[in-house]
Amino acid sequence: MRNLELAYPEKSEAERRAVADQVFESIARLLYAFARFPEMNHENISQWIRYEGLEHFLEAKQAGHGILFATAHMGNWELSAMAHGLMREPMNVVIRPLDNPSIDKLVEARRQLSGNRLIGKWDSARAILRALQQNEAVGILIDQNTSLDEGVFVDFFGTAACANPGFAKIAHRTGAAVIPGFALWLEDEQRYVLRFYPVVEMTGDPRHDTQKLHTILESVIREYPGQWLWIHRRWKTRPPGEKSIYN
Repeated sequence: MRNLELAYPEKSEAERRAVADQVFESIARLLYAFARFPEMNHENISQWIRYEGLEHFLEAKQAGHGILFATAHMGNWELSAMAHGLMREPMNVVIRPLDNPSIDKLVEARRQLSGNRLIGKWDSARAILRALQQNEAVGILIDQNTSLDEGVFVDFFGTAACANPGFAKIAHRTGAAVIPGFALWLEDEQRYVLRFYPVVEMTGDPRHDTQKLHTILESVIREYPGQWLWIHRRWKTRPPGEKSIYN
């Protein structure tokens, strides 16, 4: 609720609570789909999700420098990778192991059912570079809070947010195509759309490029506010001397 208050000061308490309810509905849909992963295959995946903007991925594949999917805890991020592996080709997914070993083992097994390869967050740089050299796609979540020593501050919903510039640095270094992509729930179709946005050109300025990606992310969240994971303390890290906004 504090996050929603920061992002939507113009909304009433009731309106923000309505968005919060939608967040948990979105999480429930994600968990339901995740439970059904073992039943998904090439023949039935279209019942769950369809593409929009696939041409951006296909053009990037032809360029031959690899693809970096800039994604987030938006809609159904688990299904987006699963579905892409079934509908086109397996991809690489950067993950952070879960704290519970038993749950982590289950989640990792399901994440690989469509042939996707997992890259641990703590030793990811070399594996990402290798995948891009082989013209493969790598999906990275860009929307989480970052520590002060690792991040740069960008404007996100009108409040300074600390973000990791590593994504932008790798993109510029490798020449990989940067494609924002999200699996968004469409109420009228009762299924998801895996929407790929046009390639985002990197300038080589890490803060500028990180800001550009977050501006795109914010626009998508504003279009589907109930599908982002507002339960994360996104604005936890503050500029030096600034007090916590969560007190």
